Amino acid sequence: MNALPDYPFTPARTDIRPGIALSYLDEGPRDGEVVVMLHGNPSWSYYWRHLVLALRDKYRCIVPDHVGMGLSDKPDDAAYRYTLQSRVDDVEALLDKLGITGPVTLAVHDWGGMIGMGWAMRHPERVKRWVVLNTAMFTLPEAKPMPWQLTLGRDMKLGALMIRGFNAFSSGASYFGVDRRMPADVRRAYVAPYDTWDNRISTLRFIQDIPLREGDPAWALVSQAGKMLPAFADRPAFIGWGLNDFVFDKHCLDAFTRAWPRAEVQAFDDANHYVLEDKHEVLVPRIRAFLEQHPLAA
Repeated sequence: MNALPDYPFTPARTDIRPGIALSYLDEGPRDGEVVVMLHGNPSWSYYWRHLVLALRDKYRCIVPDHVGMGLSDKPDDAAYRYTLQSRVDDVEALLDKLGITGPVTLAVHDWGGMIGMGWAMRHPERVKRWVVLNTAMFTLPEAKPMPWQLTLGRDMKLGALMIRGFNAFSSGASYFGVDRRMPADVRRAYVAPYDTWDNRISTLRFIQDIPLREGDPAWALVSQAGKMLPAFADRPAFIGWGLNDFVFDKHCLDAFTRAWPRAEVQAFDDANHYVLEDKHEVLVPRIRAFLEQHPLAA
């Protein structure tokens, strides 16, 4: 892949499962406080680049590309089960491989929120801080209808064809997921990993894994996460939110602020789903200050 703007990193790779390699960033001092950054769909570790650059002098930044995403392998359904549970297991396996057994800060966006909470429910004592950007850790709020764009991709053959045949989801998100238009080279970086039918498998499987009712594969884990959310209200949390996100909108933000009433919140009425693209000049120093204000106990 050609040089990527603002991504001067050399990702590492490890077999996360037999024959399936995961690409990830491991930036910063080995003895620094660990910040695990988890992306969603249809982005990849590139989403976190500005935050990594701002933290890696002091913090150890672990930033995986989920299987099927970014620079990780993109196996077919016979080799990998594209489910939320698989994603949580992969994060667990990566941190174990890296020998990270102590406290972590979880920085999450989109599906990364639910993946992070899935891991956090296994290790609640290790999660010391949260950085939460346009995501959910609960089933769809009652007041919010399922967006038709996701229904199209989740349940209809036409939607699946558009996503895998024409890269509609990744390409569309790079246009419609921001209020501030992405520079052309940045947009190309977002969509570059999803350049063929085979390489778009995960962008579709993530959508198809959205749980809407009991019995859906991810339903039990997501509904349990919603019940557990208040149990993390005692941890320092920073919430950055683009209010023009048509999926993770004010209903989702309200669910977080109800569960975590002490969280620091910065919401923008001129930012969208990719809030770090629209507002990284504001959010990145704010997140750095948040981490400095809430150091881990020695």
